[in-house]
Amino acid sequence: MKKEKWPEDSEDKELKRKQKEPEDSADTGKAQPEEKSEAEKYLDNWRRTQADFVNYKKRTEQEKEETVKFGNSMLLLALLPILDDLQRALDSVPEDLKDLPWVEGIRLIERKFSSSLETQGVKLIKTEGEAFDPNVHEAALHVDGDDGMIVEELQKGYKLYDRVIRPAVVAVGNGNK
Repeated sequence: MKKEKWPEDSEDKELKRKQKEPEDSADTGKAQPEEKSEAEKYLDNWRRTQADFVNYKKRTEQEKEETVKFGNSMLLLALLPILDDLQRALDSVPEDLKDLPWVEGIRLIERKFSSSLETQGVKLIKTEGEAFDPNVHEAALHVDGDDGMIVEELQKGYKLYDRVIRPAVVAVGNGNK
């Protein structure tokens, strides 16, 4: 089926001719500054959007790195009580049994366990003889000793890289000796 072409009437021809003709010079002078300011506005918006996108990409990359870095923190936190129990068991072995091969084997397991945690970024928080720091220590007792100094460690504390995953529970000196 063939499409029929409608004959163009004179009004259509006149409209097309006006569209092709440049606008008169008075209108052109007004339109250019307006168009320039609008173009600059669009360019500024585009630049802001581009900067926002770059910042978004950096932020998501940083979040991804932190997720990878600290993703195992819950597992590591669950393993710390096992390490504590193992260390308490080794500390309570009587003197006459300390040289037995099975005790040495358990001591070796404890050292491997500790070194494995260290390779994963877990570090022990220093306590005894240190000044009390509420960011890494949790005070459980005030006892006789130097004011603000840690006198005794009640439970070991650990950091994962630079974050505290378990604060050290300590007894702090109250200034009375």
